[in-house]
Amino acid sequence: MKPYHLGLDVGGTNLAAAIVDNDFNILSHKSIPAGAGRDWQAITADFAAASRAAIDAAGVSIEDIECWGIGMPSCIDTRTGLLVNAHQFGWKNVPIREWLKPLLPLDVRIDNDANCAAYGEALAGAAKGRANVIMLTLGTGVGSGIIIDGHIFKGADGMGAEIGHSTLVQGGRTCNCGRKGCVEAYCSATALIKRGREIFGDACTNAKSIFDKALSGDGRAVDLIDEYATYLAYSLSSVTAIFRPEVLILGGGVADAGDYLLDKVNALMPKATYNGETTGVPPVVRATLGNAAGLIGAAFL
Repeated sequence: MKPYHLGLDVGGTNLAAAIVDNDFNILSHKSIPAGAGRDWQAITADFAAASRAAIDAAGVSIEDIECWGIGMPSCIDTRTGLLVNAHQFGWKNVPIREWLKPLLPLDVRIDNDANCAAYGEALAGAAKGRANVIMLTLGTGVGSGIIIDGHIFKGADGMGAEIGHSTLVQGGRTCNCGRKGCVEAYCSATALIKRGREIFGDACTNAKSIFDKALSGDGRAVDLIDEYATYLAYSLSSVTAIFRPEVLILGGGVADAGDYLLDKVNALMPKATYNGETTGVPPVVRATLGNAAGLIGAAFL
């Protein structure tokens, strides 16, 4: 293995690139605006611009870089290399891997951004040393990544592990994807804020404002967080029954609530999970790497 790795984390707002060494240390970090709304050829050209800037900032030779790993908010068909559907950019069936190959003389690896974040946490973060890990990112949507025996699980075509779009409530709330009752429609920050506005009106500006009210003793906010924690625990219980991971990780903005949320979810898990009170359940913990998780995970694809 070469001594350095190049990771790119693609977001709707910024393109962040980093050089990472074999001990998972980030040696350089460069970020440029994503410029969403432009054509995909222009934006992917900036993938290379951000990545070259990170290489230059680290002062390393491109010949010493193992590969160019990219985390994208999209379904990636690993059989064809097509970026199938990137909601934030409005891209569908883009031949992204073939387009990127001439831009940098490196092996190109592309995966879903939540898969990369889970892999990064498994390599160097909250699940370091663990081989079987599940992570949910609770933000605008619900991203997810599954690590089995130290490898990213993607399914037969590379587009699996979408826990956020598994059904939690049949015929329930409408999800961003258009289906009803998805985990994302109940466990995302967006879903929590929407419920908060139903109760508190425009005074509910973000998820933190709801947690602040609950911590100050507002009974309505406490009830809302209890409702949210229950949906989250039952979502985690389903994947626990299937995969039995060593640890469950929560990332994203809602996870910033820390122990107040984690304690509620961990308390619910044994009863919510099949055979959980007899065999035990994996701990639910908070991600530790922040945005670096996606960069490290992508770098080591």
